[in-house]
Amino acid sequence: MARGAAWHESLQGDVRALATGWSVKERKGKVFLRVRQSDQPEAAVTLPFDWIASSKGDAYTRVRSIYKLVQEGHNLKQAALVADGKAPKLTEQQDWPGAVERFKQQKLQHGNAIKLGTWEAKYLPVLTDAVAMLSSSKPPTTPAELIDRCISKWEPGSRTRQERARNLAQFLRHCVTREQFPVIWQPPTDLKDAIGRKPATATSQKSDELSDQQIIDLIESLPKDDAGRRWADALKLLAELGLRPIELLHLSVRTDPRTKERFWWCGYEKRSGGGVTKARRLYPLPLQTDDGTLQEWTLLERWPLVLPPLQSGNGAADAIGSYLNRREGWKGLRVEQEAAGKRVSGYAFRHSYSLRGHQRGIDSGSMALAMGHSIEVHCRSYTWASESTASAAFMRAAQMNGPS
Repeated sequence: MARGAAWHESLQGDVRALATGWSVKERKGKVFLRVRQSDQPEAAVTLPFDWIASSKGDAYTRVRSIYKLVQEGHNLKQAALVADGKAPKLTEQQDWPGAVERFKQQKLQHGNAIKLGTWEAKYLPVLTDAVAMLSSSKPPTTPAELIDRCISKWEPGSRTRQERARNLAQFLRHCVTREQFPVIWQPPTDLKDAIGRKPATATSQKSDELSDQQIIDLIESLPKDDAGRRWADALKLLAELGLRPIELLHLSVRTDPRTKERFWWCGYEKRSGGGVTKARRLYPLPLQTDDGTLQEWTLLERWPLVLPPLQSGNGAADAIGSYLNRREGWKGLRVEQEAAGKRVSGYAFRHSYSLRGHQRGIDSGSMALAMGHSIEVHCRSYTWASESTASAAFMRAAQMNGPS
């Protein structure tokens, strides 16, 4: 009897040495694992091993695997399922849709609060995808797997992939710290591996500028129906005011109370690592054809304009890109630019505004103010900005009379 009991006494000793409060015993002919901890309710699970001497090694190996998973954040039953090769049904135990709504209120009303438009454009799409995956028949079982599945459609290292990964990670941290979800859902602290980097052979996604004539020709090539006219006005605003695509959603006209002059105003505040870009007055720079004819689009006089839908999907930039990619004029322009070793995107209209301003003698500081970023960012983003400023400075110096 003593010799027969030796194997399970040995197993019991090994388990107790592994972790305080952990023990095993026999229940219905199987190995029964029980965990007692002072700060948590007692938990227990039956392991798929017969209570016989030949199962001792396998049973202890399984207990060690379960212990490691518990240390990573699983509860005991989840850990036992994972160790047995079965995915735990974590999604059925958590209110993911409710957590999204509470996270929304946290983002809109507390801390470094964001605007509703930012929530709808940057957070809601990825969180909607995440909840759908978590509610599917084969849900991801770790935060890393969830993040990977939610960003896999986008190019490694791309801005969209980076934003989706970081915003989803914010949500998961909220779930763990505020919703008391299992610690297993704590996202990785370093998302670099998930976001990835563009291949060394990949070309830059930064758009090059277009000439005024190219923009005019493109706009003229758009359909003449109501939808085409709306898109034409959107592109005219981008080009004449130097807007970011998203700024079309924050555009208004104000009146100077003193002079009664009407002027453009952009209420968009861009948050970045350098702080917040303030709302600003806009200064139109009308385009002109190659023969010098100035374009009079009467945009200010016709305001408010009816613009095309720009808030669906992943935001205004994607909406503009999707529309342009279906237009023959844009397709031909891209071929023409690529033949010249250049790239073109919806930001080409903004970049062209910067070049137009410098060609007309406007200094870098004024252009930076009009475009809503610092002079350092302006000169770093647009090489002609620093070059034109330097050229103008040396020309002034050369024209000065020397000492008599």
